[in-house]
Amino acid sequence: MIQAGSIGLMGLGMDQLLGLRALAATGDAPEPSAKSVIYIFLSGGLSQHESFDMKPDAPSEIRGDFRPIATRTPGIQICEHLPRLARLSEKWALVRSLSHGSNEHSAAHHIMFTGQSQLPLGFNPSKPSATDWPGMTALASAALPRPPGHNLPPALILPDKMVHRTGRTLPGQFGGMLGSKGDPWFVEMSPYHPKHYGAYPGYLFHHERGAETDETLKFQPPHLSLPEGITLDRVQDRVSLRNHLEQQVKNLSQLAGDDQFDSYRDAALALIGDPKVHDAFSLDKVPAAQLERYGRHSFGWSLLMARRLVEKGVRLIQVNLGNNESWDTHQALFPNMKNFLLPPMDQAVSALIEDLDSSGLLKETLVIMGSEFGRTPKISRLSNVALPGRDHWGAVQSVLLAGGGVRGGRVIGSSDKIGAYPDSETQHPENLAATIYEALGIPREKTWEDLTHRPHYYYQADPIRGLM
Repeated sequence: MIQAGSIGLMGLGMDQLLGLRALAATGDAPEPSAKSVIYIFLSGGLSQHESFDMKPDAPSEIRGDFRPIATRTPGIQICEHLPRLARLSEKWALVRSLSHGSNEHSAAHHIMFTGQSQLPLGFNPSKPSATDWPGMTALASAALPRPPGHNLPPALILPDKMVHRTGRTLPGQFGGMLGSKGDPWFVEMSPYHPKHYGAYPGYLFHHERGAETDETLKFQPPHLSLPEGITLDRVQDRVSLRNHLEQQVKNLSQLAGDDQFDSYRDAALALIGDPKVHDAFSLDKVPAAQLERYGRHSFGWSLLMARRLVEKGVRLIQVNLGNNESWDTHQALFPNMKNFLLPPMDQAVSALIEDLDSSGLLKETLVIMGSEFGRTPKISRLSNVALPGRDHWGAVQSVLLAGGGVRGGRVIGSSDKIGAYPDSETQHPENLAATIYEALGIPREKTWEDLTHRPHYYYQADPIRGLM
């Protein structure tokens, strides 16, 4: 009861708070190219052919229905339904050759969340396991100190955990081999079991049925306050009593990690009364024009929240745009991408880049957008569905990067003429993870320890070359 009164009230997934680890530096850190990283994750699998690697000269069963449009950078074309990003091409770069070996959702999520192409022994696609590799957000939490001046964590995930409507919680998001204490923060802004796809509340959609509505769903910032009738003084009194009881236990046995536990518990308590934290998670004071710019939907609100947290000093923010594998376009690919997926993504991501740029934060904030995999080069049709789509394809996907020292208007690597396999400068999830770690200034020689105290290196490959 005391724990609930002091920690569990805040709606921040605070049960994960103990997973935040103190910095354990191993050598001098390099000068970071970015103060923060925003990792935008499009769950389900963004089709490269309908976004950033179009093949207009390929046969119709490859090229699809959409047309490419010119960007502000000569020679770079992207999808016609991404006009806002097209106008910002001098601010971003593309990697068109990221590749791994899995076509299965859970495995591919694990690969792209962790930056590890090799699945761990005992991998269970139906649920997270203690044998999973730690997610990059968990490892960043372990490596980086908390931002100065308040009690926010160094890394977090929003607006929710990745959970499929069947109840399958996708592995790779958690601490894995770090143990449950290594789980990152999850800022739960859509606290319901996901039933729908889409950028609600603007619209919801089902991949087969199209547009839907559901008045029971809501999207809200976390509620950082105490229940009615509970004052901060009362919580402090309860925590004081608990401190007294725990001190007696400590007098009998000094267990490893007690001091760390206390620091995280104290930080959780301080968050309740910290106005700086309340402001960071509040959207009710955001000017209406800024809300309109990002979009009054979950894509826009999530990226606006990420931008505000960057300003507060959070170092790594993973933003999940589209839970329930929204981007899994096996069927009705073209109407769903045109009407429900590309427009809110184009609006919100371009607003984020423009906003960071105008505020001077883009040069010190690395923005990355990718998926668990791409889509098959050939359009196909599932049985008993009316409209065609593309299937899972781990062999190649496109990733967008902006800010944090990235030179805009560049394309790293290429796919073959039908967008099936890398044709040049192949990159892997390990290269992407190394790019994130290097941007954050994590040393190349740094290691993390699993529950058996075996050391593992953060870096499993070199960062992507040619970006900076």
